[in-house]
Amino acid sequence: MELEIHSRNVAMTPRWKTEIETRMGDLQRGHDDVIHGRVTLTKNRHHKKLENVAEALIVVTLPGRHTLTARKEDKTFEEAIRSAFDAVGIELRKYREKRAETEVRLPPVPPHQGVVSKLFSNERYGFILREGGGEVYFHANALQGLTFEQLEDGTDVVFGLEEGDKGPQATVVTLPQPIAVKVS
Repeated sequence: MELEIHSRNVAMTPRWKTEIETRMGDLQRGHDDVIHGRVTLTKNRHHKKLENVAEALIVVTLPGRHTLTARKEDKTFEEAIRSAFDAVGIELRKYREKRAETEVRLPPVPPHQGVVSKLFSNERYGFILREGGGEVYFHANALQGLTFEQLEDGTDVVFGLEEGDKGPQATVVTLPQPIAVKVS
């Protein structure tokens, strides 16, 4: 990992530099994918008017151009460095937890069920006998995950429905998902 250490309005002391290098090493041991770190210590020019005169800014870079930042002000540089590293450690943990939460998005299952009742292969359309009664028109363009050639009379399907110019028509037609059965 590449580490940059800077100071503004104050001379960097060996003690602060050692503290920063040690804490960055500890941070890297817990998060080995940190590829770059930059620490800037700044002394507030108006220090006589303010209680907190020391500021530590830490920027760490992760793969994929993700950057995390922590800026802390305190009375001394040691305290500012300590609290800034604690804050960036928390940010890294939150980042990891967020990345670990994966949400699997499944395509929505069409709400209606039925059976293919008529097929007109040359024109590439057909009709579905709807569960509960009534026929629904569908075109080959509405098929998802199957081809028109795979269909035959009696094929179970699920479909989305909308009102067309000449009556109900299927917007999406697909095969029903198999039901998982636990065998003991």
